[in-house]
Amino acid sequence: METIYTKQAPDAIGPYSQAIVAGELIFTSGQIPIDPATGTVEAQSIEAQTEQVMKNLQAVLKAAGSDLAKAVKTTCFLSSMDDFAAFNEIYARYFTGKPARSCVAVKTLPKNVKVEVEVIAVRG
Repeated sequence: METIYTKQAPDAIGPYSQAIVAGELIFTSGQIPIDPATGTVEAQSIEAQTEQVMKNLQAVLKAAGSDLAKAVKTTCFLSSMDDFAAFNEIYARYFTGKPARSCVAVKTLPKNVKVEVEVIAVRG
């Protein structure tokens, strides 16, 4: 197994890695809309937060030798299903290959953000 780390994505806010490579699969940790340059959540709207999450995921996957086009499964967490349509609009721009997906609403996300996404992707 290989641990992935890049300064182009936010540091983990707990005892976990940005991603782990096992065989040919990359398992990212959930990414929230922290701006890696500032270490803060600057985006407020669901659209802007989703954009930042996608940029963070792209950076982690790139560091692992992959990209969003090689995603096979995503798990998406929303703080409110009222944001589902707006989230999907941004999500669809990034995941054009339409990987398998689960999307659930949760009571609270870290730092009280509106969205968190994790990815399983193929390396190479």
